[in-house]
Amino acid sequence: MVIAKTMKWDVARHLRDPEEMAAYLDASIEAANGDSAFIAKALGDIARAIGMSKVARQTGLSRESLYKALSGERKPSFETILKVVKSLGLQLHAQAVEMKNVDIPGVSGAAQDPGGDRLSPP
Repeated sequence: MVIAKTMKWDVARHLRDPEEMAAYLDASIEAANGDSAFIAKALGDIARAIGMSKVARQTGLSRESLYKALSGERKPSFETILKVVKSLGLQLHAQAVEMKNVDIPGVSGAAQDPGGDRLSPP
């Protein structure tokens, strides 16, 4: 009987263009369920696909710091996340979602300013 050797699957080898990287990050954010380390790991996968040295140069952070921050074992600062996202040629976007069972004092429905035409933070 022949025993097949398997290799650990590395997503970084399969992220070939910015659209795939953006889709991977979107899917990771959705699947993370609030786990920031999970999202950091996805950013690390994308950074490895591009080249950690290149990302380090563009962010001004050391390769070692990036590997640690984006390992999935730590929760990097939001500043680090923003630097990495920018260096990867990606953007973060916000999307309104229906909030069920959330009571925000002084807010009912859409939060509007007194003029009624702009959204304002709660």
